[in-house]
Amino acid sequence: MLNPALKQFDLKLLGKAIVPERDFIFRYMGLQTLYDRYFIHWDDCRLELPQIFWMRVAMGLCIKEGSPKNARAIEFYNMLSTFRYMSSTPTLFNSGTRHPQLSSCFLTTIEDDLHHIFKCVQDDAMLSKWSGGLGNDWTGVRAMGSRIKGTNGKSQGIIPFLKVANDTALAVNQGGKRQGAMCAYLEAWHLDIEDFLELRKNTGDERRRTHDMHTASWVPDLFMKRVKANADWTLFSPSETPDLHHIYGQAFEQRYEEYEHKAKEGKIKLFKTVSAVSLWRKMLSMLFETGHPWITWKDPSNVRSPQDHTGVVHSSNLCTEILLNTSKDETAVCNLGSVNLSAHVTPEGIDLNKLQETVTTAVRMLDNVIDINYYPTVEAQNANQRHRPVGLGVMGFQDALYNLNLSYASKEAVEFADESMEAISYYAILASAALAEERGAYSTYKGSKWERGYLPVDTIELLAKERGGYLDMDRVQRLDWTPVRQSIKTHGLRNSLVMAIAPTATIGNITGVTQSIEPVYKNVFVKSNLSGEFTVINEYLVEDLKKLGLWDQEMIDDLKYFDGSVQEIKRIPAQLKAKYAAAFEVDYEWIIDAASRRQKWIDMGQSLNLYQAKPSGKKISDMYMYAWEKGLKTTYYLRSMGATRIEKSTLDINKYDNVVGQRQRDDKGRVIDDAPAKTSAQPVQDCESCQ
Repeated sequence: MLNPALKQFDLKLLGKAIVPERDFIFRYMGLQTLYDRYFIHWDDCRLELPQIFWMRVAMGLCIKEGSPKNARAIEFYNMLSTFRYMSSTPTLFNSGTRHPQLSSCFLTTIEDDLHHIFKCVQDDAMLSKWSGGLGNDWTGVRAMGSRIKGTNGKSQGIIPFLKVANDTALAVNQGGKRQGAMCAYLEAWHLDIEDFLELRKNTGDERRRTHDMHTASWVPDLFMKRVKANADWTLFSPSETPDLHHIYGQAFEQRYEEYEHKAKEGKIKLFKTVSAVSLWRKMLSMLFETGHPWITWKDPSNVRSPQDHTGVVHSSNLCTEILLNTSKDETAVCNLGSVNLSAHVTPEGIDLNKLQETVTTAVRMLDNVIDINYYPTVEAQNANQRHRPVGLGVMGFQDALYNLNLSYASKEAVEFADESMEAISYYAILASAALAEERGAYSTYKGSKWERGYLPVDTIELLAKERGGYLDMDRVQRLDWTPVRQSIKTHGLRNSLVMAIAPTATIGNITGVTQSIEPVYKNVFVKSNLSGEFTVINEYLVEDLKKLGLWDQEMIDDLKYFDGSVQEIKRIPAQLKAKYAAAFEVDYEWIIDAASRRQKWIDMGQSLNLYQAKPSGKKISDMYMYAWEKGLKTTYYLRSMGATRIEKSTLDINKYDNVVGQRQRDDKGRVIDDAPAKTSAQPVQDCESCQ
């Protein structure tokens, strides 16, 4: 079941390098997750142990290394087994096997052609089979009512095709290891956008619903400006406006307005004028009601792209962090992995030497994936080997804040987000330049923003000029970037893009840290995934309460009663209440401010969840407008409070009468007046698509 090339290694040497005691680093859920889905098995019999698993993954990533092959395998093993860095799920699944499909995300652009539409559906099936998460750009397909030249009939638009794509994702479930996952993107001026927004509704014609597929709006800056101005917005069919999807910034604005004039003059037959505010409200109301479509922004994703000389970013991926060019000939591919930030932070701050060592090794591991990888389609192989993008991300951000004794909702946390991401960006770009010196620059380096002297932080000014205002991004630099600039100038870069922050739901479970850049969901909650249901408790909180002599049965009961919130437990000091504020207790401005500081340094995007405990239309609108003005490229789920609560059957509810006072309770004594009936997504369920 393994790649015969693994026999090239000195197995006795690698066996001696294994440290069995590292099994004790795991928490229960992490070990159970590996056992259920990651260990190689035959007839339901597991053929690996945890440390053997890590070594197998490390060896698989070293297959094409040169003479220090064994030393590299040990280096990679030490990174993985100590949880300093974690490869994405497809890499962990398939490294060292006979089908090493190690990449996480695939992005396709679908042409306005029946043959190409169904070719892409077949490609989706093959990509999903080997554990890839899919992002499909549908904007180029003509809208409902458009003329079909061959039959002289009229098109049914994109919705029927999306139903086929949805059922494909459902049918091909990645070998039973996890659910097939796909996201469809549509630009906000497409004439089918209003039907697209309703795809996830639980009412209406089931033939025009896609309950198993994610959706996202690809939003131009001009639309946001029209919303702010309470102006009209015109919807077009790409069959009559074929270039709109392939231009951005001021060029898009000029061309879009030209098409509006043509529509008024009767030179365009298929269009519809709507209120931009009304369409915005519908986007947000559907987002709250169904969790979709996610809001992602076309212009910052393109204007700040290093690869603007070779094409256009037409969409993001399944988890909204990947921003790569796509075309008929190129299916964009991204290879992901994440630095465990908490493993590099002490109460004194970031261990920069350790972080540089980890990032340098991580970039090498990611670059190796490109040459080892099994590509299910020719278009994927073409794109990945030409441009060699990788997506180095972070996880355990909340854990790092706990180590620093900081609250997520604080200026200090925002500054730490800035400082830590700058350091990771610095070392990652430097590592890619070092690989370029060793292995050569990627083939389309010439003409890129990198070659033209632009680092990610430099592109903020380009966005400000293209947008014409509406941008509030910090531009302060702490480090001396001169050595990085000089290294790029001398050697080029090995990878066209280097950084992207993915959700890390499953690898966060494996390493036992909070996923990605998220605030802690709750201090006590039940997490549900394909391995079952797990009660998760915030161990940092437990340790702090023990130090204060407050950890007792009464405290356990209080945490259960208040569903993991510490805010109403009187015995807990104010400092700890601030430190352990959960996701729905942190104002969205703090989350977005921290994300904006990270976006300053990242060449791709972030899977950024946003939280509203008591959402309203105005609050949600203000939140997404704030995210746009802060320069974010994408957002992910909108989370609102669900009805699920911690089981309280063992509690004496009567003793909480004086604590709760007159607050509304259900027949089991649970507080319900702060729990909206609707939820935009099941908040404790993993999205395991990319990681």
